[in-house]
Amino acid sequence: MFDNFMIVTNNPLVKTKLGEEYHVEYHDSSYEDTLKIVRDYIYLGHQLLSHPLSGSVKPNETPYKSTMLARDKKAVDVQSVEIIENVLQAIQKFEMKSTQYKPEVYADFQLIDFTLIDSAIPSATRWQNNSL
Repeated sequence: MFDNFMIVTNNPLVKTKLGEEYHVEYHDSSYEDTLKIVRDYIYLGHQLLSHPLSGSVKPNETPYKSTMLARDKKAVDVQSVEIIENVLQAIQKFEMKSTQYKPEVYADFQLIDFTLIDSAIPSATRWQNNSL
């Protein structure tokens, strides 16, 4: 298990597929609330390792979001603060859909989010190796 990064997510597929190998913190929360949890970690000194708006799926088009953070706390990272605050402001501009989708659509959204965060793991691994 990698100890230097964690994944904060509201996607149950990420928890299921990555939770045994990596530190995955699952929250049964909305897209926006999940990013607020990420923001709180950043203010505690955790550095953002993946961009919260990664991929081409707009915040109002998916209910799932997974974000990678450094597990070690350091001084608050100004760039991480700027990114998360800008993202939270940006998603306020989107009209969040409260649409109920068919179960297979939720599975598709979960797979998209899983694929995005899974593809970020090699970068986090390189970051971890460089920070040792």
